[in-house]
Amino acid sequence: MNVAGFLITLGVLFLAGLAADQLGLATHVPRVTTLLFLGLIAGNAGMGLIPLDVVTWFDEVSIVALTMVAFLLGGSLTRENLVQHGRAILAISVSIVVATVVIVSVGLTSIGLPPGLALVLAAIATATAPAAMTDVIKQSGVSNTFTETLKGVVAIDDAWGLIVFSIALVLAGHTDGWAAVTAIAMWDFGGAILLGIALGVPSAFLTGRLKSGEPMQAEAVGIVFLTAGLALWLEVSFLVAGMVAGAVIGNLARHHDRAFHEIEHIQWPFMILFFLLAGATLDVEAFGLMGWAGVLFLILRTGARFVGGYFGARLGGLPCHQSYWYGPALLPQAGVAVGMALVAGEQFPNWAASIMAYTLASTVVFEVLGPPLTLMSIRRTADKA
Repeated sequence: MNVAGFLITLGVLFLAGLAADQLGLATHVPRVTTLLFLGLIAGNAGMGLIPLDVVTWFDEVSIVALTMVAFLLGGSLTRENLVQHGRAILAISVSIVVATVVIVSVGLTSIGLPPGLALVLAAIATATAPAAMTDVIKQSGVSNTFTETLKGVVAIDDAWGLIVFSIALVLAGHTDGWAAVTAIAMWDFGGAILLGIALGVPSAFLTGRLKSGEPMQAEAVGIVFLTAGLALWLEVSFLVAGMVAGAVIGNLARHHDRAFHEIEHIQWPFMILFFLLAGATLDVEAFGLMGWAGVLFLILRTGARFVGGYFGARLGGLPCHQSYWYGPALLPQAGVAVGMALVAGEQFPNWAASIMAYTLASTVVFEVLGPPLTLMSIRRTADKA
């Protein structure tokens, strides 16, 4: 693609994102959903209006966008928030993961799927969509116990899910055994935590010094890009690294509170590209490969979220009127699940087609229908607050 085509495509995508944003405001539909539908219609599955060269940007755009989301989620894990909501965050996140693994794996095994395949699919089902959920929370304009707890759960939910996924690979028959998978998981998480601390500590004390108390956009962009780039270079989780760095800055940077505002100011253009390209790359043909077992997979994951969210909230000491809504709010699913599916497919070639079909189809369903349910859940709890 030449320079003119590149600039024209960017301009059209950003203006389309603005239109989708206004449509979402007018119809009370999450702008995430409108962007995904717009990308789906304009992508290869629809009218084919988005050039293939542009679709190939998705990996790079998603890394930057998700790292920004990770920083914002990490920034919500302040000492004050954890003291106030930490019990509920831990209870809900663990309960959701456990309920998803048990209900989905048992349900799929009961209809004849191999136990190993059922366990891997159940582990993949634990993944959520932090970008979509963060944007819906922001769009709702609601800030209460429900949304603060929800942000904390989203921040650590995928970390639990990736740990469970690593264990599931071993139990499902990973040929390299516990030692290899444990070493990979320890480096992925441990290395990401160390990287987040190594970047977060100096950033907490150095940002906001050039102009007293006012971190600059260049500082925010530099930290985000540096974190993402180093995480990829070191082959550790950029989500975990960004979350840890955000948490460290949020807790240590007492001379300012604007670092994350600067990220919020530059985040939306990346999010527009991310959701439009996510919609353009959705594979609707995966529905044809699922069959009735795939439909059951969707039902089981939905039921598990409802059960896990409710009991986790009750264990966390949250009021009953909120407890019913954590499950529906945590339904969105996106890129992390697809990444898990790709890894599982490499380890189990015989199951690769089934794993990708189930995962892609569930991603389409929960990425499109999940955000409206998240927004509805937030508004229901706000009405009763």
